[in-house]
Amino acid sequence: MFDYLIVGAGLYGSVCAYELSKKGYKCLVIDKRNHIAGNIYTEEIKGIQVHKYGAHIFHTDDKKIWDYINQFADFNNYINSPIAIYKNELYNLPFNMNTFSKLWGVKTPAEAQAIIEKEKETYRIDNPKNLEEQAINLVGSTIYEKLVKGYTAKQWGKPCNQLPSFIIKRLPVRFTYDNNYFNDRYQGIPIGGYTQIIEKMLANVEVRLNYDFFEHQEELEKLCKKIIYTGPIDQYFGYCYGSLEYRTVRFENEILEQSNFQGNAVVNYTEYDVPYTRIIEHKHFEFDSTSPYTVISKEYSTSWKLGDEPYYPINDDKNGTLYQKYLELAKKKKNVLFGGRLAQYKYYDMDDVIASALKSLEGECL
Repeated sequence: MFDYLIVGAGLYGSVCAYELSKKGYKCLVIDKRNHIAGNIYTEEIKGIQVHKYGAHIFHTDDKKIWDYINQFADFNNYINSPIAIYKNELYNLPFNMNTFSKLWGVKTPAEAQAIIEKEKETYRIDNPKNLEEQAINLVGSTIYEKLVKGYTAKQWGKPCNQLPSFIIKRLPVRFTYDNNYFNDRYQGIPIGGYTQIIEKMLANVEVRLNYDFFEHQEELEKLCKKIIYTGPIDQYFGYCYGSLEYRTVRFENEILEQSNFQGNAVVNYTEYDVPYTRIIEHKHFEFDSTSPYTVISKEYSTSWKLGDEPYYPINDDKNGTLYQKYLELAKKKKNVLFGGRLAQYKYYDMDDVIASALKSLEGECL
């Protein structure tokens, strides 16, 4: 018998397993994949830590969470400073004075602000009905056309004038020469990758991989007193109300016999005619300049269907209503705790995952 069955060996489930096992509870962790660590899984290729399911950069303003994750790995001081390419023009992200200087040749914040405000006023729409109108209202037409329009259309699979305005409630604009993408005080990448973190969390826990919960559900429920479930909430209830919707991502990975392909970890391609949204060069996450090889990943945002990997929840009214119906069912399952991005149908940063897992356990037995 186990005190807890934890479905999913990703970050949320592993934090729960670590904390519960510390308190003496016997936990069984299962995962349908052939590896632990969920979407933060990293694997070594040619001496380079490759983020298999897309780039993961740890960032937080919460010192308690920063100290917590640093128990399991040493972090470097990586700062995310993406580059955007539009028709062979290079721009710094997020939108800041380096971006504006390249766009318009301006030198001062006042000059940049005057241009943006003039464009916003020219195209102002009091009640934006779609994402295009909303974006122009926020940053003006030039930034929208070059750095928002094509990228966003690729990300969501629809032209911006067919997307709801609520997708972008704000677009960060900085009138400083600062390319740091995040505002958080604590940022970095674990030296040696993320998988080691989960290995340490699960060191004293029984783990079964290639083990699908739904194929063994009856047997597993007899083995445990409580379940922590981190899979899709609609799947748990047999899609009885229908399937929640997502966008997914397809990766094309290449090993190149050169030491440096693009000079930066993250390069976004904002032109619609370029089919991928960005290229990740993994070695730059750990400042590796010694390997004669490099590994790059081209990311293609694509439509999703059942069976595909769910990445980004589509948080529109339709899916929000559907999720609430599943949430009501979940509340009635007294011996099952639903947590993580799939069970809560929510996009989580890693620090939020840890905070949510720790908070969920407060009501359990810790």
